[in-house]
Amino acid sequence: MSHIPTADQRSADILASVRSTFAQKGFDGASMQDLARAAGMSVGNFYRYFPSKAAIVDALIALDLAEMEADFRLVIDSPRPIETLRQMLREHIPRHQCAHDGQLWAEITAAALRRPEIGAAAFRMETTIAGYLTGVFAAETSLPRHEAERRFSAHAMFIIMLVKASAALETGTNGDLEHLNALIFRSIDQTLDEIASFTLKD
Repeated sequence: MSHIPTADQRSADILASVRSTFAQKGFDGASMQDLARAAGMSVGNFYRYFPSKAAIVDALIALDLAEMEADFRLVIDSPRPIETLRQMLREHIPRHQCAHDGQLWAEITAAALRRPEIGAAAFRMETTIAGYLTGVFAAETSLPRHEAERRFSAHAMFIIMLVKASAALETGTNGDLEHLNALIFRSIDQTLDEIASFTLKD
């Protein structure tokens, strides 16, 4: 998080405490009072930063997308974008499973079905990540961005679906986590191989 501007560091610190509290109590189970207490703030002061859980979700998404944008820029600028993306995903998936991020986002996804404002934020996040992925695919295949989106948007959404599913797996999933991850990586590899094998004659 070192790239976060100093002016935003307080908000980033609050969001870190929010993630921890959500992980302990659940998205719906954690009250705004719980979140304020975890951040070491009065409820009134907390509301000045985040007036609602929807505002918190927006801020979490913005923070995560800023980090992803930097990561994807490195992928796109690399000599072999697909291979760099493959490596990034292999590092990202186990790290986020250990951090228990999947539980938080699974609860936010469930809340998105009940609350339109959270649903809209979650949709924006997926759409933005799909855009990052198709940017990688365009860089790999030398296709114009709009053509890469036309050809590979389903590939991007499939990868997003696999990453979301992997994040929901806990590190103690019946001892099968290693095997489940291997299947997920195999599916991601097959999808990326299909894109990497594309030629402009296809």
